[in-house]
Amino acid sequence: MSTAARFDEIVHAPNRLQICAILSAVDSADFAAMREVLRVADSVLSKHVRVLHEAGYVDVHKSTCASRVRTSMSMTAAGRAAYDGHLAALQAIVSNGGFRPDARPGDGLARPPGPEGTPVSA
Repeated sequence: MSTAARFDEIVHAPNRLQICAILSAVDSADFAAMREVLRVADSVLSKHVRVLHEAGYVDVHKSTCASRVRTSMSMTAAGRAAYDGHLAALQAIVSNGGFRPDARPGDGLARPPGPEGTPVSA
C-alpha cells in the first residue's frame, strides 16, 4: 500500500526533516547523539523536538542513569505517517507529477499562482 502524498509544513523545516529521517530508521535516539549528528545547539534541537512532540509526531522519554537525566525520543505512528506522506509529496514534486493545475490550494500539490493571481498553465 502506498502512502498518500501530503506536504507537511511541520516536517518540512530542515532540522525537523532530519530528525524525522533519523527517527524513522531507529526505535529511539538519544538527545545528545541527535544533537551531534545535526550539529546544532541543545536549544535548537529542543525547539524542533518540542514542535514535533506537540504535533504528536515524536514521543520524548526521560530516564535517570547514574544521577543524570537522559532524554531520548522516538517517532509515533502519526509521525511516521506524516513523514512518509511528506516524502511522497516531495517525490511527486521532483518527478513533475506533483503540481497539478486542478489541485486545490492547501493539498500541497497545486501550482503556485502566476502574476496577479492568474493560474500558471502546464
